[in-house]
Amino acid sequence: MNLIDYDRALYYTHRSEWDNLLILMVRTKDHFLSKKIEHFLHAYNFEKDYSVIEKQLYTLLRYIDHANDHLSEQENIDVNTI
Repeated sequence: MNLIDYDRALYYTHRSEWDNLLILMVRTKDHFLSKKIEHFLHAYNFEKDYSVIEKQLYTLLRYIDHANDHLSEQENIDVNTI
């Protein structure tokens, strides 16, 4: 998995760069990240209930946070084994 994908997803979401977020959704190798982006973009474009959009956004952001934490832990383990 690529830390850069998570950073990009966070950046594009923060800047409301939906086209770039869509491109990232297609190119990332992280299937879960791709699905979270897909669900958020679908809600953002088609949902009339703001609470659903908000829920999908927070789900995406929580996943990005979780993935970043997981990769950071792996990097610490890798550094300590050298």
